[in-house]
Amino acid sequence: MQYRILLTDDDPALLKMLGRYLSGKDYEIITAENGITALAKLQERPDLILLDINMPGMDGLELCRRIRDKTACPILFLTARAEEQDLINGLLSGGDDYIVKPFSLKELEARIAAHLKREERHRTDAVCRFSGGLTIDYSARTVQFEDTVLELTRTEYEIVEFLSMHPGQVFDRERIYERVCGYDAEGDSRGITELVRRIRKKLGACTQTEYIETVWGMGYRWRV
Repeated sequence: MQYRILLTDDDPALLKMLGRYLSGKDYEIITAENGITALAKLQERPDLILLDINMPGMDGLELCRRIRDKTACPILFLTARAEEQDLINGLLSGGDDYIVKPFSLKELEARIAAHLKREERHRTDAVCRFSGGLTIDYSARTVQFEDTVLELTRTEYEIVEFLSMHPGQVFDRERIYERVCGYDAEGDSRGITELVRRIRKKLGACTQTEYIETVWGMGYRWRV
């Protein structure tokens, strides 16, 4: 499997150097020189993000907080800040690790490999069973009720995955649309209403349990 890495840094020379090095290690590389571009590149579904903290405009900490609304992949900060509080702020904003500049390319490669292996183990073990006989296998991307596998489209599955991984939290149509279709996707979030109706119909053919609740005037949530 070839992993996809999003490199975000306002230094073009550093982006070029890291891109060349990591491409040589058989990673697929996506680059962004600012936060707005990085948010747009999330639709390419990176497996890991390398993120500079000190960028003009939207800095790395704010970008990380916004990215965390859209993906759970590992985020590694590249930073010249070595103070303890700066590193803590990075982790609290949603980052998974940090590497202080200047850094060794071999150390960077080892950190990337370790996080990707940890993520792969998480995916392998990610099977959740809910009350009423429903099972979601996040690795196989399947939804099953007792012995029946539900025939869901890719988008229908991703709505189920997103809501079920955040039980009890309410998400409006726009947030769900951005999550499953991409930050810069073209279309209409009103389509989420129809997709949820279809998911409910398919679940309703197997069970009377209502897994997706409508919170009127706010959105939808996965029933706890």
